Parts: sequence; C-alpha cells; structure tokens
Amino acid sequence: MEKVKVGLIGCGQISGIYLKNCTQTFDILEVVACADLVPELARKQADEFGVPKACSVEELLADPEIEIVINLTAPKVHAQINMKALEAGKHVYTEKPFALNREEADQVLALAEAKGLRVGCAPDTFLGGGLQTCRKLIDDGWIGTPYAANGTIFMGGGSGGLHPNFQNFLRLGGDPLFDMGPYYLTAMVFLLGPIGNVSGFAAQLKQQITVDNPASPRYGETVPVEAPTNIAASLQFDNGVIAGLQAAKEGFKYTPRMEVYGTEGILYVPDPNNFSGPLMIKQQNGEVKEFPYSHGFTENSRGIGIADMAYAIRSGRAHRASGTLARHVLDVMIGIYESAETGRHVAVKASCDRPAPLPLGLKYNMLDA
Repeated sequence: MEKVKVGLIGCGQISGIYLKNCTQTFDILEVVACADLVPELARKQADEFGVPKACSVEELLADPEIEIVINLTAPKVHAQINMKALEAGKHVYTEKPFALNREEADQVLALAEAKGLRVGCAPDTFLGGGLQTCRKLIDDGWIGTPYAANGTIFMGGGSGGLHPNFQNFLRLGGDPLFDMGPYYLTAMVFLLGPIGNVSGFAAQLKQQITVDNPASPRYGETVPVEAPTNIAASLQFDNGVIAGLQAAKEGFKYTPRMEVYGTEGILYVPDPNNFSGPLMIKQQNGEVKEFPYSHGFTENSRGIGIADMAYAIRSGRAHRASGTLARHVLDVMIGIYESAETGRHVAVKASCDRPAPLPLGLKYNMLDA
C-alpha cells in the first residue's frame, strides 16, 4: 500500500512520541516535514527523528506531497490550524481537545466536508490493546448487560511548574475536563455508545497558584487559575446506561480509575490515558479474574489514530478517531459546563456512531487485515 506523507505542526513535548511512532512504528506513514513557531524546536525534532525538512508552517502547508497534517499546537489554536490545513487541501489530525467551542468545531467539519477531506482527533488510546480488549469482553457478554459506568481522574494542581507551558493547564482547554476528559469520554463512547444527556457541577479551590518547586525556572511566580479545577458530571447514554465522571486538579497525584458495571460482572478498565494496564472482571460470585489482551498495540502507540486514518484514506473505509467522534465528545464537555452554569440537564445534540473495533489477528503494526 502506498505510504501517506505527513507533516507535523507543533514540536513541543508531546511531539516526541508522535514522531517516534510515525517514523518507526507505522509503515503506512512517512513524515516529511516538521514546523513550529520556534524554528529551533522544529530543527531539533527533525534531526532527532530523521525527518527530512524543518520549516515554517506556511512552507509545510504549501508542500504538495503532504496529505495529512498532524496538529500538535496549543488548544486555543487547534481550530485555526485545522482550518488552514484544510484550506491547503490537506487531511488533518489534531490533538485534543478538538476545539474550545461548538462554532469553531462545526466550521472545521463543514470545510472538510465541502473539500472532501478527512478530520481526525486524539485521543486514539481507545485503539490500544487495553480498551480494544474491554470492548470485546463487553460485546461478548462477559459482564452481561452494561447499565452503569464511572470514571475518576485526580491530578496534581500544577504548582510544580515543571512543564514549560504549565500555565496552559490552568486555562480552558488545559482544565481537567478538556485536558483529561476526552480520554475517558472517548473510551466510554467506544465501549458503550454515544451520550444523549448530561448534567454537571464545576468548582475550584484556588484563584491563583504559586510555583513551589525550586527546580522550575518560574519558582516563586504566582499565576492565575482561569478555569474550573474540579468537575463532576452525570452522563445518560442513548442506550440507557448512566455513568459518572469526576475530573480534578486540586492536589492529588495522578489517580485514574474507570469501571463498567453489568448485570453479570464489573469490568475494571485500564487507564484510558494509556494503551494497556491491568484488565479484570469481578464476577457475581465475587471472584476477580484477570484477562489477557485480545489485541495488540499495548505500548505507547500515540499516532495509531493517524495510521488508521491513513489506511482509511487508501482503502476508502471510515477512520475511527474521527472528527465526528471528537465533536460529540466536545459537545458533551461543553454541555457539562453549561449544566453547571444553569443547573439544568443539557441535551447532547452532536451525535456520532460508536467507533468500530479493530479486527482480531492484525499483522504486526498493521491496521488493515
């Protein structure tokens, strides 16, 4: 199958694992260019991962060989860069969140449809062995009929200031719901189907934080907290499942947990932020049984969603980590904040199809049977 040439925009911390996998793991992809507002960053990543060209964003978008643009920029410009890529005639795959509001998200999807182009979006962790095995266990009836689920994400409050752009995690887009919520919500939609209604609460304990880690170059600096840091939500799925989600950045170390409750068992789901982890079912007799993986991609395979989209471009099938799925998750998150503000349930109007599971028995690092 002919390789799909890609260019990457945004050479910050997350770009390393994308470049590693897109250059070394997925044979369908060929990374031909890196771009960043800081040219030194683009050159550094290009040199490290053997990418032929480091250039400006404009030069990358003008390259006629590039078919997919990987957008790893800051959340506030995701939609803007997506639009530029589509206007340049490129398919685009963006980091989460898809956008920060419904209007920008809809503009991206409308432009893509008008131009006959594809839009993809992280997270793609649901394509990993952990969540793919969970889907098979649910579909095969191991827990009976699912009726409830719960996801909990506790994270540190950011006062260490070690991330070079840590202040972004104190703003909308880096808040716990928009930052970590997409992993859990996407996993829930993959396992259980689309969400129809939401209700939510949002709060924060601090209006500002002071960087307290002497190792940070911004040690002692006080910065504002501009978005809620403690969010709780109830989710009603189209199939009748009711779930809860708690996401907070108020001081805990990273503490993830997700469970799906069925009439015949409880599925303990691996961390949706990863591609693997312990996978267990508690049965009606109280016995807890650990299950082996039915699928591959159990290492850190970020970028698998791009590879899946590349195969889909070549074969004509639907890709899984789609813009429509990301738009649905965005609508859920915005609905949670709207419910918190109004005190009312909010209907999720942007629906999506439940993504298809990966087939069994795929060849190593291949996504088409």
